[in-house]
Amino acid sequence: MPLINKFRISSVAVLLLLCKVAYAEEPPTPQKGVMDGFRLGGYTSAGITVPRESEASAAINEISLILTWENESRFKFFGELELEKPLTWDDDNKFHSKQSNIDLERFYLDYNLSDNINLRGGRFLTPTGRWNQLHASPLVWTSSRPIATSRLFPTAINGIMTFGAIPLNTSALEYSVFIETLKDQDLNSDELNFKNTKGARIAFGQQANIGVNLMSFEEKNTTSTRYHMLGLDFLTHYHDIEILGEAFQRWDAHNNSSGYGAYLQTAIPLPIGTNWYGITRVETYQRPDEGHQQRWLLGATWRVKPTQLLKLEFTGGSGDQPESPRGFLASFAVLF
Repeated sequence: MPLINKFRISSVAVLLLLCKVAYAEEPPTPQKGVMDGFRLGGYTSAGITVPRESEASAAINEISLILTWENESRFKFFGELELEKPLTWDDDNKFHSKQSNIDLERFYLDYNLSDNINLRGGRFLTPTGRWNQLHASPLVWTSSRPIATSRLFPTAINGIMTFGAIPLNTSALEYSVFIETLKDQDLNSDELNFKNTKGARIAFGQQANIGVNLMSFEEKNTTSTRYHMLGLDFLTHYHDIEILGEAFQRWDAHNNSSGYGAYLQTAIPLPIGTNWYGITRVETYQRPDEGHQQRWLLGATWRVKPTQLLKLEFTGGSGDQPESPRGFLASFAVLF
C-alpha cells in the first residue's frame, strides 16, 4: 500500500476518533481537559453545471469536515477531510459516484514560538495569493475557480512553515516561509505533479492589502523541470465594491518564460434585494503544454445568511478546465 494511502487511512481514523470525542457528553466536573479544545465544523456545496460543449450535470460538489483543537497552550491543530463529488447526476449515468474521491486537504500542528513567530508542520495549503488560501465554497464569490490559481503552482504541500506578523505604524507586515519535506505519493488523474517546493510570502497594507509571493518547485511533465515563480496580489474596497486581483509569472532554469496567469474580479452590491452582489471577472492564462486562454465571467451571488451563499454565473472565452468550465453554473454553499 502506498505511503500516502496509509497516511490518509490513519488520518481518517484519527479524525473520526476525535470527532467522537468532541461530541461526547460534557464531563460532570467543570474542569477542562485536553479534549475540551476540539471543535468540529465544515462546509458543503451542491450545484448544476451546463457546459457549452458537453452534457449538463448536477452534483454534490464536496462535503468537507474540519476539526480544530486549541486550549491555553502554545499548540493548535487543524484537520480538513474532504469527500469530493460523492454524488453526481447526468444523462448517461443517471445517479453515480464515479468521480468521488477522499482527499486529506489539511492536517497540521501549529506552535506559537513568540508574539511574532509561529511554526507549522504537516499538510497545509501553500500561502500563495489569496484564492488558494480561502478557496472553500462559502468563502468565495463564484462557483468556478480562476485557472491561474490552480494550474501554475503547488496548491498544497507536506512540509514545515514559519509565519507571523510584524507590527508597523498603522498595520502589520504578515510573512510566511515554507518548504516541502515529503512529496505527494498519490495524485488524481487531472492533478499536476509538483515536488521539492519552497517559497515565501509577505503581505502589507491596510486600505489596500498587497501580497508578494516567491516560489521554486519542480513539475514533472516529460522531464522534471525546475521553475521559479513571482506572484502579486491585492484586495481593496472602493465604497462597497470589493476589488480582488492576482498575477503570476513563471520562469524555467534558463530564465525563459514558462507560463503566466492573472485575473481581476469585482463584487458590486445590487439594488435588487438584500445582500445581492454582481460579480465580474476577467482572466488570462498560459502554460507551454496548454496554450493561451482568456476567460470572462458575469454572475450574481446572494448571501442568504453569513454562512450561506447562492451563486449564479455564466463563463465565456476560450479553453476549458475541470474547475472552470465555460457555460452556466449555479451552486449553493453552506458553512456549518
